[in-house]
Amino acid sequence: MTQRWHLPDPHSQPEFYADVPLKRFLAFLFDTVLLLIVALLLALLTFGLAVLLLVPTWWLLNFAYRAITLANGSATWGMRLVAIEFRTADGRRFDQHEAFLHTLGFMLSFTFFPVQVISMILMATSPRAQGLTDRIMGCVAINRRAQA
Repeated sequence: MTQRWHLPDPHSQPEFYADVPLKRFLAFLFDTVLLLIVALLLALLTFGLAVLLLVPTWWLLNFAYRAITLANGSATWGMRLVAIEFRTADGRRFDQHEAFLHTLGFMLSFTFFPVQVISMILMATSPRAQGLTDRIMGCVAINRRAQA
């Protein structure tokens, strides 16, 4: 099965994919710190109850944050900070369904460390800088065009 791409070609328009793996890593760090702050505030507001349920709380916060921000702009706040966004194979921004599926794939790969390592290797070595979930869904993260 061949993939029909309606996205910039990585060979003739490499600027759309330049530094995307590094930018994705920086966005991940930003998002993680942001979510850590929210989790700590939640722990304070629940008088420590959220600490008892730290893993499920963290997972649900992470999932909700990523799904909502990807559905509303095709990028998390960290991705917006470093000027990248997701696009489907036909060039569209994510809708709610695609945001949910990408978030689910990300969270599953994040939960199983060897899968995350494979995804990071794919991002660093593929022409379109796609991780495992990106390849399965047929989407890419690209540099955003400058807004006028």
